[in-house]
Amino acid sequence: KVAVLPEYEAQARAMLPSQVQLFPMQYNDAWMRDIGPTMVINGQDEKRAINWGFNAWGGELDGLYDDWSDDETVATRIAELEDVQRYDAPFILEGGSIHSDGEGTVYTTEECLLHPSRNPDLSRGDIEAQLQAYLGIEKVIWLPLGLFNDETNGHIDNILHVVKPGEVILTVCDDPSDPQYNISQTALKVLSETTDAKGRSLIVHSIPMPGPLFMGEEEANGLVQPDRMAREAGERLGASYANFLITNGAVFYPQLDAEKDSEAEQVLQTAFPSHTIVGIPAREVLLGGGNLHCITQQIPV
Repeated sequence: KVAVLPEYEAQARAMLPSQVQLFPMQYNDAWMRDIGPTMVINGQDEKRAINWGFNAWGGELDGLYDDWSDDETVATRIAELEDVQRYDAPFILEGGSIHSDGEGTVYTTEECLLHPSRNPDLSRGDIEAQLQAYLGIEKVIWLPLGLFNDETNGHIDNILHVVKPGEVILTVCDDPSDPQYNISQTALKVLSETTDAKGRSLIVHSIPMPGPLFMGEEEANGLVQPDRMAREAGERLGASYANFLITNGAVFYPQLDAEKDSEAEQVLQTAFPSHTIVGIPAREVLLGGGNLHCITQQIPV
């Protein structure tokens, strides 16, 4: 299933196989992970959609664009198309800012969820209570920071990904002079000293950081960015192999750096031995500020 702006529906239909269902709808940007609904299963084994509040990653304080009114309708629209009842959460949250293990543990970053541009009137305890109420979780594991220079204020999905309960993949950097080095080392320390909601110590797979990568002048000039945060040549990109997508039989990861792609693929194959690991050339997606996990959102069957 693919969301598409109505004016591009015919073009998308011509490009995609017939089994792909198109959902024409209005939206301001393509990051379905953040603007779409988070799907959950309630106590009666019924599928429900959570419609989180959205303010373009920062609202008037430091949002990435001025008008996100169409984005605010996407979760509701998808719930209607899927014929799923929804919960409207009075709480600003992007889907990429949380990872759940499905057994009571959520991972997030202080940098994002405690940022003054999200829910400034809520304390850390208040935010945990909201996550517990809507996601049914028992424990929140907080990493201090996300990926260096991540314009989303440090989404968890760009530095860490859950493999399965008790097991995660973490972005690491082997260059002590790189700002990401200390960020990742601190995150590793947090993960090594905590347990999940079931009391398990965590298995952490380290995945290399690509690059560092920077935006080229031709790339910056080729971006259409009216009324939104400018992206400039020479700017460091928030590149991460942790921003991958898990499906029922495969893991799709972004190919970003010819010198690091194969190493990242080996880490993923070790972590997901029963899945096929598929690399997708993803620099064009990265130029927009996210990657494969960011532009997708799973719906349980």
